Amino acid sequence: METPADRLTRRLRGALRRDARRLLAAGPPTVPMLMVGPEVPDDARVQQVLDLCMRVGEVLLSSGESVDEVTATMLRLASASGLSAVDVDITFTSITMCCHRGMAAAPVTSMRLVRYRSTDLTRLAAVSRIVTALEAGRLDVRAASTELSEATEAPHPYPRWVATAGWAGLAASIAVLLGAGALTATVAFVVTALIDRIGRLLNRWGLPAFFQQVVGGLLATVSTVALLAAGAFPPGTRPSLVVAAGITVLLSGLSVVGTVEDAISGYYVTAAGRAAEIALLSAGLLTGVVIGLKLGFQLGVALEVAGDIAGGPGRFGVSLAAGAAAAACYALAGYAPLRSLYVAGLAGAAGWGTYGALAQLADAGPVTATGAAAIVIGLAAGLLRRRGEVPSLVVILAGITPLLPGLTAYRGFYQLSVEGLSEGLVTVTVALAIGLALAAGVALGEFVTRPRRRSAIVDPAPDDERQ
Repeated sequence: METPADRLTRRLRGALRRDARRLLAAGPPTVPMLMVGPEVPDDARVQQVLDLCMRVGEVLLSSGESVDEVTATMLRLASASGLSAVDVDITFTSITMCCHRGMAAAPVTSMRLVRYRSTDLTRLAAVSRIVTALEAGRLDVRAASTELSEATEAPHPYPRWVATAGWAGLAASIAVLLGAGALTATVAFVVTALIDRIGRLLNRWGLPAFFQQVVGGLLATVSTVALLAAGAFPPGTRPSLVVAAGITVLLSGLSVVGTVEDAISGYYVTAAGRAAEIALLSAGLLTGVVIGLKLGFQLGVALEVAGDIAGGPGRFGVSLAAGAAAAACYALAGYAPLRSLYVAGLAGAAGWGTYGALAQLADAGPVTATGAAAIVIGLAAGLLRRRGEVPSLVVILAGITPLLPGLTAYRGFYQLSVEGLSEGLVTVTVALAIGLALAAGVALGEFVTRPRRRSAIVDPAPDDERQ
């Protein structure tokens, strides 16, 4: 007969067996519980996507695009490829990209150095088409990477002499824009072609860009002084416009717009790097021009500054055509697709037409008129960016070229070498203000037409935390 003690013992043993079975039974896996964050593909896939994004960013950054646009393009490309949690950090010479993979796996970080600065607008257009095709699902990552390699390794679409003709045509158009005659424009064409060919040779030898600018400014000035001394310019011509046109061509390669856009967008490190590059190259140009003027003074040849641009309805039409030709020639020199040359010409005509109308009809100052014209160019570039038919950088770079302060800069350089430091610094400051107005106006125009992007709202810290 079972006693109460035996029943208690049996119940305790049963409870212990059930608890033991529950403890020893297999439970749910614990690894998924540690996966806090987004799920991403394997390491090989992540590396492939990061490499594609960074190569695209390298092309955009080296072409002069703003850091904000480069970062947005890389993030869109990564998201379309399946990587949603990525960070991008860009400086003047490097691109760093990191893919976060939660707490169960280490993040993948990659860095790429941007070692070159070159403008190939056809390559830029090809990269834009690749990004659009991948976002639309017409290309996968592997196919996009293959097409990107073909685009970056392909030779320029035109022979180099065509680019030289583009730079020379730009100088001739700028000379006509400033009021030069046929002879002065022809001399500007020949001198600029010589500068471009010598500059390509010096670049092949590895000469730093600062000294290339010195040589360019020196050649533009010395060639004009020598022709003036030889009597090649009849009375009534304005040979100094040859130097002003050459200065405009040498200034056209500087990334003034990208610098100001980076500063406005909060990318101060990249903006500081680009600003330092602009200051250094401008100083080289100033050095070359002043040395050339000093040599002319030693020979008894004074290359005086031409007067202001003449007004009038007839002159306005000629200037409008010259502005369109200058913009188209710049696009040709930058290896832009042929179908985009007319768009570049329209941008140049619109920018110069706005400037001329404000300067002649409304009697606006050069800085105000330039800023308003740049806003028009920025609006056009922003609308074209939405449509995606022509790269907006083509419109921006070509449209602002006729508005670059080449004549004002030459006047300041001349005053620095002849009239004294105070007069020259004032004029150089005006040229700098015109350049800043160009960049700020373009940035404002693009901002107005840019699609609104929702930004995260950060709650302000409590008063006790701010103290």
